Amino acid sequence: MKLHHQIFIAMLAGALVGSLTSESTTLFGVPILAGYDLVGSLFINGLKMVVVPLIVTAIINGMTSVGDGNNLGRMGLKTVALYMTTTVVAVLIGLLTVNLFSPGVIDGQPARDLLGLASDTEAVLAGIEGRGAGDFTQILMQMLPPNLIAAAADGQMLGLIVFALLFGYFLRTERNDAGRSLRDLIEGIYQVVMKITMLVIRFTPLGVFALIAATVTRTGLDAIEPLAWFFASVVVALTLHAFVFMPALVFFLARRSPLRHIQAMTPALLTAFSSASSAATLPLTMECVQNRAGVSQRSSSFVLPLGATVNMDGTALYECVAAMFIAQAYGMDLSLATQFMIVITAVLTSIGVASIPAASLVAITVILAAIGLPAEAIGLILVTDRLLDMFRTAVNVWGDSVVTVVLARSEGEEQVLQRPVADAERMAQAASAHAGQGQTDK
Repeated sequence: MKLHHQIFIAMLAGALVGSLTSESTTLFGVPILAGYDLVGSLFINGLKMVVVPLIVTAIINGMTSVGDGNNLGRMGLKTVALYMTTTVVAVLIGLLTVNLFSPGVIDGQPARDLLGLASDTEAVLAGIEGRGAGDFTQILMQMLPPNLIAAAADGQMLGLIVFALLFGYFLRTERNDAGRSLRDLIEGIYQVVMKITMLVIRFTPLGVFALIAATVTRTGLDAIEPLAWFFASVVVALTLHAFVFMPALVFFLARRSPLRHIQAMTPALLTAFSSASSAATLPLTMECVQNRAGVSQRSSSFVLPLGATVNMDGTALYECVAAMFIAQAYGMDLSLATQFMIVITAVLTSIGVASIPAASLVAITVILAAIGLPAEAIGLILVTDRLLDMFRTAVNVWGDSVVTVVLARSEGEEQVLQRPVADAERMAQAASAHAGQGQTDK
């Protein structure tokens, strides 16, 4: 059975079992709520365990995959600049939407009681009080920690992300045997950590069951309303980014029809939505961009793999909205500095998010730690995560394709989106037939 089917069944089972039990229910003399909390905590601890090695090695590996030496070049700089711009805009759209909808506030009050947070809310708020959230200097100081090991132990991932970006960038310039060996070593570590992460994610259905069962046991079904508002906030924000901002880039910068580009990318977008993996969709994305949108292989083979590694517009937007929702539910003071911290961390962590289903759960724990909220709060959004994962993955792939088209046009590729998709398909078929005839003649 596919993982997302398991998660869906676990969600329903957790809600059903949670509705049939109460805080006083016992099994063989053991409080069943304590069992839910134990399993849920083990799952959250597994996610937290892989945060540091996964984010650091993913970012370094992503930076080194751009190419060896100083050959990033003009196109590379433009690509990175565009990817960073679209990601920042996506996060800002998410921030604006979540502030307008305020899904974590119901009837003017934080939704902590509805979501089962009331028991530990005071301790959480006391823990973050006096952290200097209103001081931008503290945020900037976290970007360059004096001790990386201490920063990792304290959950201050912002400094580790900055270090990983610098390390990966300069590792690219090392052309000697030592540099190649170090790149191979880091890639090997990344692959192993990915396998460990996938092992943890395989237990997601069990973690989802326990966390949802615990929440429903404590609150009943009152959590549906704030979660529905959270779901709506994410979908609206993703829609604005995908169908307003990104088409504007195609129209104004590439000077091509956004509708034609959507038509060209439809197969890849549907695959991304169903698989929730931009990495698995990459071959089809490249096929659509080259054969249906008319982008050259030179541009697409450079821009798209890089985008699948470092450009996660939908993921960054989702991380921002999720962190804001949890902060609102706790009743946290969302000062300008706190929101700035969320934006910066969402942008940076999105670079290190693996392009696999549910990987953003790891990144959200980083953002929660950055603003002083417990990672256990991620259990609140697990019930909606799988469906939203499908939406945001499609937005990730769409963003990669838009940047590729804009870059190709900036490099003087006039054939991009010039002909309707049907014409492009007929041309590809004709070329294939001609190639086959040529082989026969030979």
